[in-house]
Amino acid sequence: MRIAVDAMGGDFAPREVVRGAIDYAATRGDQVILVGAGEQIEREIEEYGKGHPPRVSVVDAPEVIGMGDHPAAALRTKKRASVVVATELVRDDGADAVVSAGSTGATLAAAIFRLGRIDGIDRPALGAHLVTPEGPIMLLDVGAIVDCDEDNLVQFGVMGSIYAEHVLRGLLNIGEEVDKGDRLAQEANHRLRHSGLNFVGNVEGNELIAHRADVVVCDGFVGNVILKFFEGLTTYIFRSVRQDLNQGLVAPLALLALRPGFERIRRRFDYERFGGTPLLGVRGVSIVTHGRAKARMLQFAMEAASDAAAARIPELIAEWTRTHPATSGLRGELRARIAHRLGRGERD
Repeated sequence: MRIAVDAMGGDFAPREVVRGAIDYAATRGDQVILVGAGEQIEREIEEYGKGHPPRVSVVDAPEVIGMGDHPAAALRTKKRASVVVATELVRDDGADAVVSAGSTGATLAAAIFRLGRIDGIDRPALGAHLVTPEGPIMLLDVGAIVDCDEDNLVQFGVMGSIYAEHVLRGLLNIGEEVDKGDRLAQEANHRLRHSGLNFVGNVEGNELIAHRADVVVCDGFVGNVILKFFEGLTTYIFRSVRQDLNQGLVAPLALLALRPGFERIRRRFDYERFGGTPLLGVRGVSIVTHGRAKARMLQFAMEAASDAAAARIPELIAEWTRTHPATSGLRGELRARIAHRLGRGERD
């Protein structure tokens, strides 16, 4: 796979991005295209001291879209911004996927306006992984779309299931009964039950950690709150346990005895392994990762990009919308109505 990486995006760019790209290319074997200020990237490659790997190339893009820039406006004025050029490489078949730790809004805008939406998908969605004892849960949307309708939630379920390659799915709601929740949740419940997906019903918030479903869908506001709370709570628990075990005279012995168990728990809840958040519903693979990502997390994000491109996720989503027009958005519904009328011989 050919992975275009926004080398100027993130709190620790370009140093951590460059180092993560070099280490990833050396271990995975994919081609990595570092997009950004060429001279600065070359200096970082030289300072890393591992030479210039043959599978790492540089594409010069002198402009940067900052966190304070308005995404849509910046796309118009900064046409040579690193995230824009990296996304255009995917559009023009110069790369198979794009990865960025920069402004999420700019990354989404670049994907939507440069790659375009998949036909039948009304609004793309960001999917994130929540780590549970039974494995990761795919949660979407986590911030791309705040105002959703029932069509969007059905499409989220489809895209999430395709990406996660799991069997079970769920709809985040306040209760298990069909009539619980607002009109949106009730209508989405009805449509998901008749969508052809393996829909397990509504999922309460306390059932997320129990892994009742492999894919959970909700609007972007709820999803973003859940994701941030989940990450914050995990960090708080580990910090509190570490602080408590460092107190007292027997603390060193206790830490020594408990270290193997803590290492297993730490590996289980290692959120960096799932730091690559896919934007689903666009004509290409676009992966967003944390702005604070360092080299290790960026490598996992590149791996997610490579796996999504190899699995042809956008093509699989597009195929689903073609074969299930009645549940693939407003345009799909129109196609279904036309087909129904033509089947009855109507010409109007």
